[in-house]
Amino acid sequence: MKYILSIYLWIVLFIYSIFFLIFAIAVSYIFPSKKYTPWLQKILRFMFTILFIKVEVEGIEIIDPNKTYLYMANHVSLFDVPLLGGFIPGHARGVEADRQHAWPIYGWAMRRLGNIPINRKNIFSSLSSIGKIAGVISEGKSMIILPEGHRTMDGELREFKSFPFLLAQKVEVEIVPIGLSGLYKLKNKNSWTINPNKIKIKFGKPIEVDTIKELTTKELRNNVREVIDGLIDF
Repeated sequence: MKYILSIYLWIVLFIYSIFFLIFAIAVSYIFPSKKYTPWLQKILRFMFTILFIKVEVEGIEIIDPNKTYLYMANHVSLFDVPLLGGFIPGHARGVEADRQHAWPIYGWAMRRLGNIPINRKNIFSSLSSIGKIAGVISEGKSMIILPEGHRTMDGELREFKSFPFLLAQKVEVEIVPIGLSGLYKLKNKNSWTINPNKIKIKFGKPIEVDTIKELTTKELRNNVREVIDGLIDF
């Protein structure tokens, strides 16, 4: 039964994703991003409803939607991106692998929306991306980054890359740690099945700029990893 349900959900997800991407491309040519971003967030949130996935949100009241942040979360599933895109308040864009920008339709949509590609294998390319991200943040847009770099293979939190924390010390905005729970059971990298269940996005207290500046990159990385680990409930 779960395989039949998974096939149905994959079909629904595929059709809905194509609709979302085409809609995102279209509105990006017509309206400014701050106008259409709330529409895209509502579409992403509704996606979880039609997939029978209950989303619980905790700690969002401590986030000021009018402020600019650097959001960091654990990377569990292919559902991480739409979950963060739909439920993070305000105007936020993401940092993602450059190969994804070469994908048909998806890559076009992400470029139109203003997501920043990064080449994880080329340190010089990664460092040049810092300037692009700093430019986006200077425009008042928050950024989302997944510091593990890759999805977990066993449900456990992986080691964090150094790049996100070099970035944080460069752009000097508060870091908002986020814990994602229930997504490994929902859909993990080792399985094609989708198992609808409750998932949670839990916002932690923003880490102030003064704290970010006084720590070394390694200390900041370890501090944020510890906080995110504590925000993961199940």
